Amino acid sequence: MSDTAPADAPGDGPRLWAVVGATGTGKSGLALDLAEQLRARGNPAEIVNADAMQLYRGMDIGTAKLTEGERRGIPHHLFDVREVTEEAAVAWYQPLARRAVDAVNARGGDAILVGGSGLYVSSVLFDFRFPPRDARLRAELEAELEQHGTGALFERLSDLDPVTAARIDPKNGRRIVRALEVLAQGSSTHGAALPDAPALWHPRTRILGLHVDRAELVERLDRRVERMWAGGLVDEVRLLRAQGLEEGVTARRAIGYAQALAQIAGERSADESIAETQALTRRYARRQVSWFRRYPGIEWLAPPADAATLVD
Repeated sequence: MSDTAPADAPGDGPRLWAVVGATGTGKSGLALDLAEQLRARGNPAEIVNADAMQLYRGMDIGTAKLTEGERRGIPHHLFDVREVTEEAAVAWYQPLARRAVDAVNARGGDAILVGGSGLYVSSVLFDFRFPPRDARLRAELEAELEQHGTGALFERLSDLDPVTAARIDPKNGRRIVRALEVLAQGSSTHGAALPDAPALWHPRTRILGLHVDRAELVERLDRRVERMWAGGLVDEVRLLRAQGLEEGVTARRAIGYAQALAQIAGERSADESIAETQALTRRYARRQVSWFRRYPGIEWLAPPADAATLVD
């Protein structure tokens, strides 16, 4: 991959950094290293989460969330801010994340946005505006999803908006429902992708992308899933199940958590759950890479990246 010039506007004042890339590429580690380098230079940098599942309280093992002890004393924002029974939507997340960035900047520090949830990252970095919501219509579509599954709804979306359908996972019922909700109100979707020429929200933005060769990444991801099961993911899911995980709109569908729920229910063996999680994680990583490749001005780095060279 070739690097391009960073999208970093000239001038003074705190910056917004973004550390992005596929799951398992080391984004959290680079964000911590970067924050430490900045703080050593008198810049009180802080980290803002852009991983949709790390928003949830108690979803730790399956999301590779850093513990308090692993955060090196650096303030972290928008971690553990939702219960598993609550929905986390990007339109809800965007203003919270931007306020967090503004607050860090107001304290004189650079904000470091870190995560691999493409739409969440994009909603902060770029001039992303969201179409309206209709609770009644959405409830009808969700009832239809429960009754008929994703196939029929995805086919309808493909007929109405083939561009958006081509960019959405055919098994992602939540995204399909949202696209159909928007279309039914006479609005155009954002295509589940970036605008053709996205404008930056923050005038001093720098985007860093971590890239690992495909074969190495697959090996990393497969071993990571195995460590999740060995590290107690199923027990974590049992605790979350008691807190209402199965009633949650978003959290219960998370990769790894849905498979652990099926294992607890006796619908899959541990080996089957692990294998399915590995396959879904590999597919998700491919989509992440495709998403971030479209970012203008992104600087691609091969881990381990030296944060000191980025701030000098």
